[in-house]
Amino acid sequence: MLLKTVRLMLRPAKSIGCSQLGRRNIHNMPPIASEKLGASGKKPFTVFVEGNIGSGKTTFLNHFQKFNDICLLTEPVEKWRNCGGVNLLDLMYKESHRWAMPFQTYVTLTMLDMHTCQTDKSVKLMERSLFSARNCFVESMLASGSLHQGMYNVLQEWYDFICCNIHIQADLIVYLQTSPEVVYERMKQRARSEESCVPLEYLKELHELHENWLIHGASPRPAPVLVLNADLDLNTIGAEYERSETSILKPILIENTNQHAILTSPAKRAKTDF
Repeated sequence: MLLKTVRLMLRPAKSIGCSQLGRRNIHNMPPIASEKLGASGKKPFTVFVEGNIGSGKTTFLNHFQKFNDICLLTEPVEKWRNCGGVNLLDLMYKESHRWAMPFQTYVTLTMLDMHTCQTDKSVKLMERSLFSARNCFVESMLASGSLHQGMYNVLQEWYDFICCNIHIQADLIVYLQTSPEVVYERMKQRARSEESCVPLEYLKELHELHENWLIHGASPRPAPVLVLNADLDLNTIGAEYERSETSILKPILIENTNQHAILTSPAKRAKTDF
């Protein structure tokens, strides 16, 4: 049953080490350095916005455009549509057995570029992540036969290497929970040419994979999960989005509060220095 209210799931995020990253871990590959690339330095509070196709992820990100101290990163769909003049997204849908592997390889590259994108903003809000690519879309391709087991194994090795050696900041996951029937209608209405051949059964499968990962914890979750009811009409869902603002804007609120305290109470601050 879809959740009717916003709730922060009480299950703590599991710590993801190199031994936990894959279901197989053929070589249990060790890190190549004592510290992950990009692990040092100040990190923004990083939020992944996850959900099925047509769940309203871009609309959710647009809701936060009014805040100045947030870096918004949308899914790099245009890159997938134009990789040196080739529409990989379209080819993946039309000839999945041939193009699923190169498409997911490029998805991994472009998503990693988003994960490692530096910003001086307090919050980074990302549409999807490497984790949903791995736990939902690649698993779906394997189950459907689009990915040969050998192709799947290669992708798992890449995920293991990345997660063992590159720091992927993750502080919160916002799960836009929907029913497959609702997103199917939305997908038809937005009429992306590449999605014209996507059947309802595919959306049902992706829904189950998202539920198994984010609700039931079948795969490790890198951060706590905030679940929103995204079945609401996209024209009225703003109130539901507003309920997530406190969780997402927490670093900004804390920073502003601290600055306000310093400006109004310098004497108290001076006393605490002693």
